[in-house]
Amino acid sequence: MNDTKRFLIEVKGLVEGVGFRPFVYRVAKKLGLGGWVKNDTKGVLIEVEGKESKIEEFLNTIKTLHPKASEILSIHISEIPSLGEKEFSILQSVKSKEKFPIIPPDIGICDKCREELLNRSDRRFLYPFINCTDCGPRFSIVEDVPYDRNNTSMKEFEMCPTCKEEYENIRSRRFHAQPIACFTCGPNISLLDANQSRVIERQDFSENGLRDYTRKTIIETSRLIFQGNIIALKGIGGFQLVCRADIDDVVRKLRTRKRREEKPFAVMFRRIKDIEDYCYISPKEREILSSYIAPIVLLRKKKNTKISELVAPRNPFLGCMLPYSPLHVLLMEEVKIPLVCTSGNISDEPICIDNDEALQRLMGIADYFLIHDRKIVRHVDDSVIRITPSGNSLLLRRARGFVPRPITLSRKLPNILAVGGHLKNTVAVSTDNYVILSQHIGDLETLESVKAFERSVNDLLRFYEIKPRYIVCDLHPDYYSTQFAEALSEKLEVPLLKVQHHLAHILSVTAENDSLGEKVIGVGWDGTGYGMDGEMWGSEFFLVSDGKFERVFHFLPIPLVGGEKAIREVYRIGIALLLLSSQLDEAERIFGNRSNFNQIVSMYKKGMYVKSCGAGRLFDGVSSILGISEHSNFEGQSAMELEFALYSSRESNVGEYEYEINGKTVDWRNIVIGIVKDLKDGVPRETISLKFHNTMVKIIEDCVSKIAKFSLCNKVALSGGVFQNSYILDTVIRRLEESGFSVMVNRKVPPNDGGISLGQVVYPLFISHRT
Repeated sequence: MNDTKRFLIEVKGLVEGVGFRPFVYRVAKKLGLGGWVKNDTKGVLIEVEGKESKIEEFLNTIKTLHPKASEILSIHISEIPSLGEKEFSILQSVKSKEKFPIIPPDIGICDKCREELLNRSDRRFLYPFINCTDCGPRFSIVEDVPYDRNNTSMKEFEMCPTCKEEYENIRSRRFHAQPIACFTCGPNISLLDANQSRVIERQDFSENGLRDYTRKTIIETSRLIFQGNIIALKGIGGFQLVCRADIDDVVRKLRTRKRREEKPFAVMFRRIKDIEDYCYISPKEREILSSYIAPIVLLRKKKNTKISELVAPRNPFLGCMLPYSPLHVLLMEEVKIPLVCTSGNISDEPICIDNDEALQRLMGIADYFLIHDRKIVRHVDDSVIRITPSGNSLLLRRARGFVPRPITLSRKLPNILAVGGHLKNTVAVSTDNYVILSQHIGDLETLESVKAFERSVNDLLRFYEIKPRYIVCDLHPDYYSTQFAEALSEKLEVPLLKVQHHLAHILSVTAENDSLGEKVIGVGWDGTGYGMDGEMWGSEFFLVSDGKFERVFHFLPIPLVGGEKAIREVYRIGIALLLLSSQLDEAERIFGNRSNFNQIVSMYKKGMYVKSCGAGRLFDGVSSILGISEHSNFEGQSAMELEFALYSSRESNVGEYEYEINGKTVDWRNIVIGIVKDLKDGVPRETISLKFHNTMVKIIEDCVSKIAKFSLCNKVALSGGVFQNSYILDTVIRRLEESGFSVMVNRKVPPNDGGISLGQVVYPLFISHRT
């Protein structure tokens, strides 16, 4: 009896450029199966033939033991006629009419490549671009799909015979590793000075000559760093500015040149055990730092370390990272000390990716340029993660290692383009039941940022051949993203949908948690968002159901004297909070020494201000009243420093301040009055900060409970920039869950504005629930 069968297996997901086809090949060969495997623009196609029991084992192995960087989103299996095929092979990739999100993210250097990189007997010893199917650049070098070498910037480098043999050898770890290269055939580095002249000349272009040149270049770069110079280093997804992290004058020089006043810099360490000398690391943080994603992880600093205080001023956390590219490894093995490693740009601009661009834009910031000749196709920043004390993972910036990994929904979406917001911009497209978010683009406040935004839109539409049925944007009429969407909608004759900012935040959570269309209580707290009434919202308690939403509660509006200026000069908010709380004398006592105090009071009395309901603005104002922070030199700084203060409180049972809920309005004035009283009574500001935070948690508890009482809803979604505050997040989740609520938060996208493109892209599906 012939029990041989043949099946066609269609695998969708993150299965290209991550060693998936070699893995399938080895499994099939081990089990004695016939057939083939190949990439196409939908994913991976497999035809496999043999005994049914062996095919079942084959499928189970693929599902459970696939490469760590791969992700299977779906497997479709259909029986087809047997061909009597006994051998298994890998076929060349083909294009199909349907495109699917299968572009892999950039992957940090694996342990085996790192070992070879530092092994004197290995032919890739010291080669700065060593990679295999388990690691290396992917998304940053892709020009088109499928992910094959001729569709990447590596097509400019023809493989030498030895690399080609590895590429074609199924037993090699570099079997079909698209960026495969070596000293003989691949890209190489150069060190340039400010005059664009080579610091070290190349003379011998043989393999040993280039290795020696690389060694000398790394040694010289290290020497220049020790002298206090700033190096522009071309990494995987763009240029980075690198310098010593232990000398104030060096860090101060970088801040001055980069025009980055106080926003923290990330620090690269040679090894995990080096980080332990400077920061506390939990097992979960250790795991994330060492993962193939290799993000920046915010860690609690130890006291009296040698890191300059100017790296992260008045901040108990340090953004730590490990070397994730071979070039980083070589440099860190030579310098051995922690280095500032920050984006290669002027503040608010995207990072540079092109050599000529970097030499132009970073001239005057960097003293030297460590470049290479592998083209970066698109900028990809480092991802940033924070683990809260309760173990909640906060994804603060979603970029390298994550993008363009698709987010899977349980329901299908039409083809949609969502253009995000203005700050921390990302864009997104949907196809079938997958959403693909772009890398972090940043604030759309410069020409360079706008260009990067437009490139990202074009990339996503082109890669996935998206002809949008809808274009979705924010309500704010002055956002560049909104204006772009309006123009594109008219050009393509496609319907334009505008989504209220905080609803998009809540929808991003429900989309992640497969609760889109269900009744949910949404808490959207941030600094600013354009409301349905044209006012500034940002302290929203929504009841969301049946494709509609109701704004049930919000904060008493906060006067921003000076408008946008008050968001940076937050003492203006502090004065206004006191004035609106009938605390003129206290306002004068706390802020009266300011030369513009009387002018601000006069403007307030004349009604010369903008109103904002943003919860973040209340945090800003309280921070200034306590004397913790009177200026925000970057978004959220004053609120962050207010949070940091509570960790120093020597008391824990501090209670809450009083407040009132009148109709739909949460009146915070008694909170301000209580804070003033505590200040006058000599209560430490750290304790006041803790008490204020507890009050914010109590407000969320109260408002959620009131909505639940009349709506009979026990599902809560939390999103918005305020929920980057780990104390607020952890405490709200714990208290609501203790009260019987099911709490959902962002985990796959940031809770800040970097996640709203996900909420926007699912909006057409949300409104389809309207009754």
